[in-house]
Amino acid sequence: MSDLINNQLNRDYILDLLARLLATPSPSGYCMAIMKLLEAEAEKLGWTMERTPKGNGIITIPGTDIDPGTIGLTAHVDTLGAMVRSIKPNGMLRFTPIGGYAMHTVEGEYCLVHTRDGRRYEGTVLSSKTSVHVFPDARDWKREEANMEIRLDESVDSKADTEKLGIGPGDIISWDPRTRMLPNGWIKSRHLDDKASVAALFGLLEWLTRRGVKPSRTLKLIFSTYEEVGHGNAYMPPDVTEVIAVDMGAIGDDLTTTERDVSICAKDSSGPYDYEMTSVLIALAKKEHIRYAVDIYPQYGSDASAALRGGSNVKAALIGPGVHASHGMERTHADAIVNTSALLIAYLLDR
Repeated sequence: MSDLINNQLNRDYILDLLARLLATPSPSGYCMAIMKLLEAEAEKLGWTMERTPKGNGIITIPGTDIDPGTIGLTAHVDTLGAMVRSIKPNGMLRFTPIGGYAMHTVEGEYCLVHTRDGRRYEGTVLSSKTSVHVFPDARDWKREEANMEIRLDESVDSKADTEKLGIGPGDIISWDPRTRMLPNGWIKSRHLDDKASVAALFGLLEWLTRRGVKPSRTLKLIFSTYEEVGHGNAYMPPDVTEVIAVDMGAIGDDLTTTERDVSICAKDSSGPYDYEMTSVLIALAKKEHIRYAVDIYPQYGSDASAALRGGSNVKAALIGPGVHASHGMERTHADAIVNTSALLIAYLLDR
């Protein structure tokens, strides 16, 4: 199976889908458009994606064995973002974060405000002390929620002006992903966490479909819409007995994962992942010569964590492409995404 990476997986398909995913705004709770994109993509490949009441998507690939227990592979389509908290007297917007990020990572970022009636307005995230030419303490001004605001690219000078645009509290704000996909394989963009993993799962699905491979165990690809706020897959379908969360691998400090590796997480903030599953994944990566690293992520939680905390009776593991500067201006390499697809395929064929 060592030719999986170079010859069998459709790298162009994976990267084209990733570009379209990154271009589709999807902060937690605002995933309607991206889920329609995935539904259409599944249909192109000959599959149906069902939707849960919560808004998650599930694609079921029947296995050849009779009731050996279903494997769930989950990735999340939702991203960091924000919501309009209030309109300030000068027409600027105060916002509240969606997801856990440091405020300095969004300062200066372009954004879109999505109104309830479907209008979109461009804006820029700024400190409320915007210029060193005006405010002597601008450099030291603490970057926290109360000190940040969004400047709209509209002719507004008052709260009433902004309200006339149809903007109000509760409107969703999405960040400009600023995606760059370079010829040498480097990919830099916001929201590689976790759209790179979604692309990896569809790369797996395209491979299964094109090659006519049927897994021995029934497989469910599960795409969650609330992972960034902690409860994406708190509910797991009852037939699932093993789940692999496919989410980005963090880079830095004493971690060994790089932007070309598939990260295998042995433990995160929710505790250790299943020892047997993790051991099998490590052994398969070695056997198939797939670049990998094993790491511990104490500041991290996944959809597998949510499933376990939600009471799901499953074994769980966590893998994903290495991503630098997570929850900021992220970067990965195409190799890491393809390596993730390859390891998942190896796992399915081994079961």
